Amino acid sequence: MNDMGTMAGRDAVPESAFEFTGAWREFLPIALTNLLLTVVTLGIYRFWAKARERRYLWSRTRFIDDPLEWTGTGKEMFIGFLVVMVVLLPAFFALQFALQALALRGQVAAAALLVLALYGGFFYLIGVARFRALRYRLSRTWWHGIRGGSDDGGWEFGLKYVGKTIAGAILFGLLVPWAMVSLWNDRWNRMSFGQNPFEARASTDGLFGRWLLVYAIAAVGMLVLSMTMVSVVTSIGSGSDGSGAMITMALVVIGLYVGILLITLSYYALFYRQVAAATSVAGIDFAFTAHTKDWLKLIFGNIGLIIVTLGFGLMFIGYRNWSFVVRHMEATGTVNLDLLKQSQTRAPGDAEGLADAFDIGAI
Repeated sequence: MNDMGTMAGRDAVPESAFEFTGAWREFLPIALTNLLLTVVTLGIYRFWAKARERRYLWSRTRFIDDPLEWTGTGKEMFIGFLVVMVVLLPAFFALQFALQALALRGQVAAAALLVLALYGGFFYLIGVARFRALRYRLSRTWWHGIRGGSDDGGWEFGLKYVGKTIAGAILFGLLVPWAMVSLWNDRWNRMSFGQNPFEARASTDGLFGRWLLVYAIAAVGMLVLSMTMVSVVTSIGSGSDGSGAMITMALVVIGLYVGILLITLSYYALFYRQVAAATSVAGIDFAFTAHTKDWLKLIFGNIGLIIVTLGFGLMFIGYRNWSFVVRHMEATGTVNLDLLKQSQTRAPGDAEGLADAFDIGAI
């Protein structure tokens, strides 16, 4: 990675442009301290813990010739969360009282509309939270003294999130791939790094076929399960021992769950490879190389770590997830450092309050 050619401020991006140099032994003291202080402060320190963790992970992530830098603070994340809680909690309780009052008066239709508006409002805010969390993380991520961000507040994206998610669920969820790809493009096309906007041009090519396999496996599994249940009932009705049929039914249920899990994971692996390959910025094209087997190793590795360590391994899940993403991320193209200028977008001060309120993950 250090042997790249350089000419007139242009740095060629090799396939191994991303490199993670962290070590679990190095991260262990940070994780232990974060855990202890979070427990002692009854969870309040988790904002500062998140900032410490990100500073370490970003500093151990090298892109071409320079590591990333995280400039966010625990204080701004904590304040952002408090501001959201001050707004959301009173509104939530007010709506709850209004709902009870309508129900006591027998105004069922009005109560139903209020419930629909309540859930619709929270669903809308989840979309806004996803947008603003990404905007905040980009604005606090620096490389070569340049940061990312967006001047968009995410309010329009929140409406699209609601509309496209509902549209995706129509026809028993068959349009989910379209909704996911469309929302990915909508969100990233509103972001920038420096003065260069991101370009996301992802399509659903191949995704619908992979998504339909989920339904196919579910349909076949349910058919086999129904036939097995009929066999069990018939065996019991005839007075014979139905234990063999019941064992078969249990195996079918297990196989059904495993099959749906694997094909769903296969779909998501393809989705992330496809949308990453269709996303670029400042002449740099990205690629994500993780396949289903790689995701399985990550997931079962995380589960195994938690079980073996009696839960303490949770401290390393963020570390493992981040290193997984970086190790499978690639970039190609040319970076012209002479033309890369600082972003003129406003650095948001609201941190990730909405994302924390709805427990939306960082990755």
